[in-house]
Amino acid sequence: MSDAGVRVVLASASSRRHELLTRAGLVFEVEPAAVDESLPPGLDPLEAARHLAERKTRAVAERHPEPVLVLGADTIVARARGTEFDYFGKPTTPEEATAMLSALSGSRHIVVTGVCVVRTEDQRLWLDSERTWVTMRLIQPQEIAEYVDSGEWRDKAGGYAIQESADRFVTELRGGGFDNVVGLPVARTLALLRAAGARLAQGVEPR
Repeated sequence: MSDAGVRVVLASASSRRHELLTRAGLVFEVEPAAVDESLPPGLDPLEAARHLAERKTRAVAERHPEPVLVLGADTIVARARGTEFDYFGKPTTPEEATAMLSALSGSRHIVVTGVCVVRTEDQRLWLDSERTWVTMRLIQPQEIAEYVDSGEWRDKAGGYAIQESADRFVTELRGGGFDNVVGLPVARTLALLRAAGARLAQGVEPR
């Protein structure tokens, strides 16, 4: 909550985003958007992340006739294939997780998080994104099998959690920060909230 008393509503059930914002000192409510996350054809990763972040944010904003700031985000994992991109969503089975990790093994792929804030008072929207290039070493089949058995891949775009034990597969990050790969670029997010009129409480600062 800002010091003016404007409520902030996070349009996401992600425990990673909840943890990142809580660590940053933000007080907020959680209201998952539960929207269709299919993408229109032809979007690049930046456009895709922004598109889904806006869709989620607007879906929750429509439920609030009272003045609130709704914050939504979406993280896209993609690998370039010529002029096209292969997208890696959230695997739903161990087999899908195995296939994703096998495809990302030894690759340089991009992680983009789109962030959106809607001020319901006037429906004004703020939109931003951050991108990080992630380089993974070759992951041995036995390592993939053990990782999939751990269950860490569940509800993770790309089938891995860099903030948990999958950091051992990553050799380099370029561009955006570690928090972006986790699921939310905190500094950009707090900057958007400030732009939307949130006077954040003392100690809540972009890091």
